[in-house]
Amino acid sequence: MRVIVAEDSALLRDGLVHLLQRRGHEAVAAVADAHTLLAAVAEHQPDIAVIDVRMPPTHTDEGLRAALTLRRDHPDVAVLVLSQYIETRYATRLLSGRCEGIGYLLKDRVADVGDFLDALTRVAGGATVLDPEVITQILGASRRVFALETLTARERQVLALMAEGRSNSAIAAALEVSPASVEKYVTSIFAKLGLPPSDADHRRVLAVLRYLDS
Repeated sequence: MRVIVAEDSALLRDGLVHLLQRRGHEAVAAVADAHTLLAAVAEHQPDIAVIDVRMPPTHTDEGLRAALTLRRDHPDVAVLVLSQYIETRYATRLLSGRCEGIGYLLKDRVADVGDFLDALTRVAGGATVLDPEVITQILGASRRVFALETLTARERQVLALMAEGRSNSAIAAALEVSPASVEKYVTSIFAKLGLPPSDADHRRVLAVLRYLDS
């Protein structure tokens, strides 16, 4: 296979290149950032690109955004995301279209070199290979989004005001309703988001976090 490695860690990048070469594959390019990755793919047209999620300049989600661009501009190039992190928003977008030739593995959970090379070969051949933890987190994010979609328009207004840090009395004043009505809305929001009473968790904070995450 002809492979491009996109990894900002010099040690890991060099290690992957040597591993691929020892197993008879050709590492046509090894790059440290998403911009150089896109240029290298356009130049070399590899069979597969192995991409880290967090790369320069911001070290947040450049790798996954580059993977989405590759799927759009170079659909024949397979993509194997290899990272310590799961970015559910972009991972969901990556998997929402054509899933052939896509993989997402977690570095810390790749226990055997042979398993990694097998996954690489299968993804390059058109298979979809996902770490079970990636699937779990994507499904969890989807369920949270679905729960938010069950809120009524008024409940979403209340939750948005909660996200601004307003108390129930302030929300009542802003919406021109009674405090008792706000309390009913808040109780309904907690129920729909699956947030039962708990001594360990602050339901108001958790509800706001889910709203912001959406």
